[in-house]
Order: sequence, then C-alpha cells, then structure tokens
Amino acid sequence: MRRYVSRVFDSHMGFRRFNWVNYKIGSYFQSRSNNVQVLMAGHLDGSFLKMYATSCEKLSEDAPKDDPISDMLVDSFGRLHTYLRISLTERCNLRCQYCMPAQGVELTPSPQLLSQNEIVRLANLFVSSGVNKIRLTGGEPTIRKDIEDICLQLSNLKGLKTLAMTTNGITLARKLPKLKECGLSSVNISLDTLVPAKFEFMTRRKGYDRVMESINAAVDLGYNPVKVNCVVMRGFNDDEICNFVELTRDKPINIRFIEFMPFDGNVWNVKKLVPYSEMLDKVVQQFRGLNRLQDHPTDTAKNFRIEGHQGTVSFITSMTEHFCSGCNRLRLLADGNFKVCLFGPSEVSLRDPLRCGVDDNELREIIGAAVKRKKASHAGMFDIAKTPNRPMIHIGG
Repeated sequence: MRRYVSRVFDSHMGFRRFNWVNYKIGSYFQSRSNNVQVLMAGHLDGSFLKMYATSCEKLSEDAPKDDPISDMLVDSFGRLHTYLRISLTERCNLRCQYCMPAQGVELTPSPQLLSQNEIVRLANLFVSSGVNKIRLTGGEPTIRKDIEDICLQLSNLKGLKTLAMTTNGITLARKLPKLKECGLSSVNISLDTLVPAKFEFMTRRKGYDRVMESINAAVDLGYNPVKVNCVVMRGFNDDEICNFVELTRDKPINIRFIEFMPFDGNVWNVKKLVPYSEMLDKVVQQFRGLNRLQDHPTDTAKNFRIEGHQGTVSFITSMTEHFCSGCNRLRLLADGNFKVCLFGPSEVSLRDPLRCGVDDNELREIIGAAVKRKKASHAGMFDIAKTPNRPMIHIGG
C-alpha cells in the first residue's frame, strides 16, 4: 500500500542520497527518484513552504504484457492508441455554454447517424486490433433508447477491459443500476458548479438536484471512484474549487478540474482560462497533506490525494501543459466520422465505406492511414482558438 508523508522542507541531509530529477509544474516543482515522488509546494523564488512525499511502487520487469497492438493503432511517432471514445448522439438535454453555441447546433439527420449494429461492428474492429478501453459520450449518451443494449454488446467484446461513460447526470440515477448490470464499469459525471442558480445559468436548464442524485447513486452502487468533471472558468466557478475538493472528504469521488478549452461557438477567451498552477495554488493553500500520485504514461490528468480524504483530486491541463506525447486516444463521432485529435479539424468517414459494403480489412486500412497522419502535437493555445473545429457537443470531448 502506498504511504504518504508530509514534511517541512528544511534541506534535510537524508534526502541527499536520492538522485533527484527536477522539473517545473506551473509555479511548483516536482522531483523524482527511482522510488520516491515528491511535490514541493512553493514559489519560484525558492522559498519552499512544504514538501509532500509519496512512495511509488516499483513496476516488476516481469509484469504480464498487454495483448499485442495492431499496426493500425500505431502512429508515425510510435504512440499506441488503445482508448476509443464513441459519441452515441449529438443530442443533449442541457445547453452548456462551453459546449453548445447560444443559437444551438444543426443536428445530423438520424439516418446519417451510426446504428447500434454499426457502432458494435466498428467497436469490435478496434478492440480486436488492440483497443482495451471504450468511453461512451455524446451529446448526452443516456438519451439513446438503446443505450443498455449498446453497453451490453460492447462489454462482451473480447479484449475490452473498461467500458466507461461521460454523462451530464440528468437521467443517470434511474438508469445506472441497469447500465451497471449491462457492463458499464466506470462513470464520469459533468458538474461545473455547486450553486443551483449558477447551474441553471451555465446549462440554460434546471437539473442541479438530479445531477447530485446521480453522483450519490453512483457512489451507492459501488463505483470507485465516481469521477466528476468540472470545467473551470474565471469569473464563473473559480471561487468554488475548494468546495468541490470537499466532496472528496467522505466519498470515493475523483474531482477532475479541466482547463477551459476553445471549441466552435463557446466564446473562448484566454481571460476565462484558469491555469492548472493557479488551481493547484488554491488547493494547497486550503488543504494540508496534498500528495501527488504516480501517473500512468497515458494519463491526461495530474492526480493528487489529500490525507484523510476518501477521494482524489485531478487536473486536466490541455491548454497549459498538453499531454500529446503520450496520447492514446481516438474518437468515433455519432455521424461515423473518425477523428484522431480532439483539437484537429481532420476527420475521415467510416460510415460511408461501411455502408458501401467494404470488409474489415479495408476498414482497417482506412483507420490505419488516418492514425498514421496524426500530428506530433496540437497547436499552441492561441492557434487552437483559431483552428476550425466542431462544437464540443458534436465531438463528445
């Protein structure tokens, strides 16, 4: 079991025996040795206030190998893509301001959306090639009437280890018991404020109490952790960061603070962006015993635990510290378009060749060619804001 230790940084001689490698995280530093990970919370002037140390498990060299990955899922930079996000619908029962333009969006006609059978066939193609995690997104995925059947069929795919869903939680509480029976193994619930009036302003709908009911239902059903996604925007909810962290005290909730990202129609402005370093500052000032957890190479989040809390806190730093070098994600949109980068405009249709009767080998060639064209990294934050892209509701995050 990992043990977490907090110490006051006083240049203790005992730490000099480790071969530290230092690197900057915003206004913080992180240091590593081969078996200890340390977060020194302080400022760049060198006046460190605290140091949080956490032991890191050493990975066995004889650990079992994952199933082999098809070349279809390997890009020209050697990145292995084992995570597929599938948008099931463009429709949603909320109208979140950062997700949908005020004027709404033009929806794809239903006949042009992927059917259940088409979704399962394409998912099986990806899983048989090495994908081991699928996340269902939207729009709002629980709107689909066949959501339970889709979950059941996907969860039975040989080689799939995780079937997750990102949802706004409006209808989740009553559907979750059945979804869990059908194989849904992980759930992320979006919630950007703990103030009902602000919730209605941001989503242009009522429903705060129903989202909280869904979070509690997920906890009661044994989901651990229950992930809660919070997009942080200056002047709207940046004053609630510590209130969200309090949710982790007594429940196995993982609060995931997400930097505000630009998408078509969400009126992105750099002044609304609250960088990771600033969010972390707020947490450090309010809570003692903040410990950095060991990250998996493909993690998009920087993960922390606070001593005495059941849950955890994470930061997704897409704008200030992108994680392109370890990206393992691919996206299948509701209209059947295949997207290799969240911030890239390039898409290729899998629906059209599928409906023209091509076989699986031809589909693999189309997918593999798109993956090989994936760029090393997305553009800087100011260039991203100028890049043509769909609204978030079409992409599914």
